[in-house]
Amino acid sequence: MTKTTRVLVATATVALGCAGSYPAPTQHLADAQSAERSAAELGAASQPRAQLHLQLAREQIGMANASIRDGDNEKADRMLVRAKSDAELAIALTREEGAKAGAQGASVQSNNQRSVNANQGVQP
Repeated sequence: MTKTTRVLVATATVALGCAGSYPAPTQHLADAQSAERSAAELGAASQPRAQLHLQLAREQIGMANASIRDGDNEKADRMLVRAKSDAELAIALTREEGAKAGAQGASVQSNNQRSVNANQGVQP
């Protein structure tokens, strides 16, 4: 065997060894599932802007589980990072909608009180 052939064989062996030894992304799986559950519990499924990201997170978790079963832990890890990000975005969008609704309600209540005060002769 020539020196070049030995280097190629050694490189291929190392590359295959590394590909097969990627650890199962158990922590990323737990993190993504936790974020997805939190988004669902906050009501992301009922918020139009958050609903898409919640669904994407669910699909990505499912694809990651399939990749884990197929032994492609690296692909699963990437999918789980994406799933967690989508679930966290769904959480943020849901909270934003809640905050907007709360602010709008407070504004309406303040305006109503201002009208009541004006009708009673109270100056602002």
